[in-house]
Amino acid sequence: MARLNLPAFQADSYAQAVAETPILRGEDAGERRMREISYLHLTRFVQFLLDRKDRMSMAVGLEVRVPFCDHRLVDYVFNIPWHMKTFDGREKSILRAATRELLPDSIVERQKSPYPSTQDPAYEKAVRADVAEILEDRSHPATSLLNRKVIEEVLARPLGTTSSLPTRAGLERARSISAWVKDYGIVLDL
Repeated sequence: MARLNLPAFQADSYAQAVAETPILRGEDAGERRMREISYLHLTRFVQFLLDRKDRMSMAVGLEVRVPFCDHRLVDYVFNIPWHMKTFDGREKSILRAATRELLPDSIVERQKSPYPSTQDPAYEKAVRADVAEILEDRSHPATSLLNRKVIEEVLARPLGTTSSLPTRAGLERARSISAWVKDYGIVLDL
């Protein structure tokens, strides 16, 4: 793991991503930073969410549309200055203003709710079982990438205590990395 130097890789990847961000002349530092964050979100995080949405919906034969991800709308909104996007001090200011005459106040004034996460104990149990199985298989090609001690500490906690997003996300990430390495026949020469 030390030879991979993941902190340096992460810092370099972040610097490259920020350097890609389109710049508008005359932007102040605050506007530029919000543009960078928006760009990182659109080019890194949203791709992950859309991929997850596709996999989950197609797994059950469901066609799902994401209307606010239409590239023309995304391009347009990306270039709106941040201070205009939050002109009333709330999230989704432009969307609220644009739909005020079309939707009931109960919808327009509703507080934003976060992306839902699964709280079903069966899901946590399944993720834990998958990760435990990966750890048990000493010949699994991903074992050199996983921090066995940290994962074992998480798995030793009682069921229901790893449902917090960072902890569960770590187990989900371990499972995803393991599947990727195995499914694609990745060979690591460490």
